[in-house]
Amino acid sequence: MKALRTHAIGGPDTLSLDKVDVPSPGKGEVLVDVKACAINFPDTLMIRDLYQFKPERPYAPGGEIAGLVEAVGEGVEGFSVGDRVMAGIGNGGLAEKVLVPSGRMFPVPEDVPFEKAASLLMTYGTTIHGLKDRGHIKEGDVVLVLGAAGGVGLSAVELAKAFGARVVAAVSSAEKGEIARNAGADEVVIYPKDEMDKAASKELANAFKAACGPNGADIVYDIVGGQYSEPALRSIAWEGRFLVVGFPAGIAKMPLNLTLLKSCDICGVFWGAFTAREPQKFIAQVKELFQLMQDGKIDPLVSETFPLERGGEAIAKLESRQAVGKLVVTMD
Repeated sequence: MKALRTHAIGGPDTLSLDKVDVPSPGKGEVLVDVKACAINFPDTLMIRDLYQFKPERPYAPGGEIAGLVEAVGEGVEGFSVGDRVMAGIGNGGLAEKVLVPSGRMFPVPEDVPFEKAASLLMTYGTTIHGLKDRGHIKEGDVVLVLGAAGGVGLSAVELAKAFGARVVAAVSSAEKGEIARNAGADEVVIYPKDEMDKAASKELANAFKAACGPNGADIVYDIVGGQYSEPALRSIAWEGRFLVVGFPAGIAKMPLNLTLLKSCDICGVFWGAFTAREPQKFIAQVKELFQLMQDGKIDPLVSETFPLERGGEAIAKLESRQAVGKLVVTMD
């Protein structure tokens, strides 16, 4: 079988398409014939050894897959050969076949395409955990989403609307603003791509405040970081929740006096650790996501697909913040 693997620390251009043996499932494992692997921001970090987890090389990046069960190992219950499944696996997904612990898999309904199934777990999983468990979202909240046109951002727009919130989408272009509006955003703020000085940062904070309304944002969902975090924090409501989800624009240095003035919280959202620490809650949230999909309240936007040999291009496009919605590598 083929696998797109990293052999040394580096960017997407260092990945190589290798021929490797098909693995056999051990106890509690399932061999999945991968049909689709979604690309996520951790993939860009992991191959550069910048992520919390550093797998032993060589390995294939790709932590979110969907496909068909090809073989089951000893002791596996609930799954049979031919079943449609999806799984969050951390890494290994950019391969034609992959071993998955059966406890990490979920059945995929017949009417859900593999590309969309592979795009559901990490982005929408992160967001439902972030908004509900860390942000304590409630109907009528105002939610400011930074990076609202990416995969995680669009999941935040859709889920916040599904939970009854008013959504302000912050994006880097008018085109991305339209995509966020189509996903349900009530207001759009376009932030500058270039480095901001103090005056520009204040201007952006004022734009966020104007869009959020007189009380500010009850929840800030920050997927971007860098120079955009502080203006967003300045627009937060009294006792608001600032959720730290990612930082492709850099790790922000926040003036903590603002947390005192607003009596607000800055909360980390580490979905991967949450799934390991609270597996039953994680499983319940995945079931809730499928119900929301069946109800038409969420619908992952797959903007582009790539063949396996071009998987590095997909990672590079996400890394350069050019992606809209989800980028997915397909094996067929």
